[in-house]
Amino acid sequence: MNSALQTLLFGLAASLCWGSGDFTGGLASRRANASTVVMGAYAIGFVLLLVLALLWREAFPSTQDLLWGGLSGLAGAIGLIAFYSALSLGRMGIVAPLSAVITAALPVLFGAITEGAPNLLQLGGFLLAIIAIVLISRPERSQGRPVGLGLALIAGCGFGCFFILISRVSPTATFWPLAMARLTSVLLLVAVLLIRRQPLLPKKAVTPLLLLAGSLDAIGNAFFVLAAHSGRLDVASVLSSLYPAATVILATFILHERVTRIQGFGIALALVAVPLISL
Repeated sequence: MNSALQTLLFGLAASLCWGSGDFTGGLASRRANASTVVMGAYAIGFVLLLVLALLWREAFPSTQDLLWGGLSGLAGAIGLIAFYSALSLGRMGIVAPLSAVITAALPVLFGAITEGAPNLLQLGGFLLAIIAIVLISRPERSQGRPVGLGLALIAGCGFGCFFILISRVSPTATFWPLAMARLTSVLLLVAVLLIRRQPLLPKKAVTPLLLLAGSLDAIGNAFFVLAAHSGRLDVASVLSSLYPAATVILATFILHERVTRIQGFGIALALVAVPLISL
């Protein structure tokens, strides 16, 4: 299997896992505090990644790889806190698409600088994919004043920096740096919850959903690292960023939520973008 195909498959696998994890975490957030749900899912992901590192007998990484992992975890947690804070202001129709575009765009720019510009077909695929992410993330109607834009920018930068930082780990290191990333994320989220005087432990009723959400998120992270190591960072990042499509599709089939015309068009664009990106 050539490296381009590996990047394609691993990137799409990451988007599928992340989208499914977001769907499962969303179900849990309907029954418990969202911040507590995220912290619990991240803690489960940390344990799973630690177990996988031991089962795979992965060599303990260098200090540099652990540092990259820790920094990526901090970036991801900061992005998540900013994202939820922006959503709490009630303008999801702007916050979600804006943060999604920045999340995908930053690794593309970084990849162009470090690895050279992609070919024209891939650039076209990137453009279609970013438009698809915006459309899929955008609800049918959006009301209210455009507030929370600064937080949306921070969220997108945090998520984009997570992609860039975690891709810097050595090709021989996967689970240990990701476990470090989850550990730093959990520690930061615990500090935020304590400052806000919110509960640390979610309700027992959502434990099965948390186990599934945390596991899918951790496995998605592993697939992304494999995608970034097997090919270009920009290709891996854009393909992995298509995860909202999986969330929307699961919500349609399981919760019978209606896919809007905008979201349907976004999913169609994503299907066109994938083969272009893989060329």
